[in-house]
Amino acid sequence: MLKTLSLADAMRRGAYQTYSYSYPHKSAYRALAAPRALDALWAAEDRSALFAYVHLPFCTMRCGFCNLFAMAQPDDALVDAYVDAVVRQMQVMDRVLGERRFARLALGGGTPTFLSAGQLERIYAGAGRWLGIDLAATPSGIEVSPETVTRERLQVCRAMGVRRVSMGIQSFAEAEMRALARPQQNRVVAEAIAEIRHAGFEVMNLDLIYGIAGQTPASWLASLDSALAFAPEELYLYPLYVRAPTGLGKLAIRRADQLGAGGGISSGISGEVAGGMGDGKGGEDLRQTLYLLARDRLRAAGYRQVSMRMFRAPHAPQDDGPVYCCQDDGMVGLGAGARSYTRTLHWSTHYAVERAATRDIVQDFIAHDDGQFAHARYGFELDGEEQRRRHVIQSLLTEPGLSHAAYAQRFGADVLDELPQLRELVALELADDDGTLLALNERGIAYADTIGPWLASTRVRGMSAGDTC
Repeated sequence: MLKTLSLADAMRRGAYQTYSYSYPHKSAYRALAAPRALDALWAAEDRSALFAYVHLPFCTMRCGFCNLFAMAQPDDALVDAYVDAVVRQMQVMDRVLGERRFARLALGGGTPTFLSAGQLERIYAGAGRWLGIDLAATPSGIEVSPETVTRERLQVCRAMGVRRVSMGIQSFAEAEMRALARPQQNRVVAEAIAEIRHAGFEVMNLDLIYGIAGQTPASWLASLDSALAFAPEELYLYPLYVRAPTGLGKLAIRRADQLGAGGGISSGISGEVAGGMGDGKGGEDLRQTLYLLARDRLRAAGYRQVSMRMFRAPHAPQDDGPVYCCQDDGMVGLGAGARSYTRTLHWSTHYAVERAATRDIVQDFIAHDDGQFAHARYGFELDGEEQRRRHVIQSLLTEPGLSHAAYAQRFGADVLDELPQLRELVALELADDDGTLLALNERGIAYADTIGPWLASTRVRGMSAGDTC
């Protein structure tokens, strides 16, 4: 039986435990007792503000830190067959969903712009034709990498109504990129940004990573200033997590074995997540120091902090699209690895990091017939407690915070009565509660990657324990 730690005890374990971007984590998914028909699942849902997410699990290279469901340099025939399968899945979802309206569309990966311009056009055309998405009016985004940005691909995206482009830079320091096992030249980054700006996207987001081996406060701020010179509308700052199945994780484990049990880096490899490698020699974890430096630098530049990771520029346009609430509205996942969400069930295909297992899952997805696309077989059933915890976690970890009234309206009870552990946030001066909104303060936001997993249920923690995915 897993013990539920107090928040104070959880904080003593460090500020960086895991990223609660979704709840429950996919490592808690299991084979369902019986296939669930999607038409029946969606019939019970409000389908007036759905999110369509298309997963394209292909990249030009596998970064050393990456634990995503993705594979590098697949053959052309596999990619083309995969695009065909995604479009077939859209046709099935057209029949399954019934009357619906989409509020958001995103292409993620992997690297969606690994696809050719023609393949991207087929995906977007399918979303318009079969899902009924108004591409011109629906806010949409795409993830890119510097080496896959071409004018032809971007022209397709703009023509299909894409407004937001997100690009992983990670660092502008050559030594740090080598430490991440991702060769990348700043010249290529600058050229890619120039193409994005030339194409006229409304929002450009750049991702940076802190906690890289050998990174210092000076080198981190230098990378941040290099990013700010391009005036991105958004910046995401990700703390480095080194997980066992990744390239960096395997390297850390080998080094730990060489140093002996309990020595050096081995202390950073445990369970699902290995902590940031600090100075790369088993030294102090500098991630929180680096986070605070970056937060203050971005605020001074006028950026508004939306969550622990996300910062938005003062010149970023207002989102004038349909309202989408991640706590309440559904997700329609398309492609191998994509998750779909209703209130009571989350589902997907299986998940892998190793190349052979990833390829097997992709090939199985390509071979799906219409009946398989119309059923969920692998996922997580959310009972009342899990629905409540998901709402709280998704609300609390981003602005404006957890609304007492919204919780009461949805669940018919006071959130502090149902989850009294939340009172610890105020007691430890991590959050403020004015009776209307429970919101993390500056210190609480800095501990978001501890607060999120601390709020997970005993059931989810038990199903996820020791899982490296």
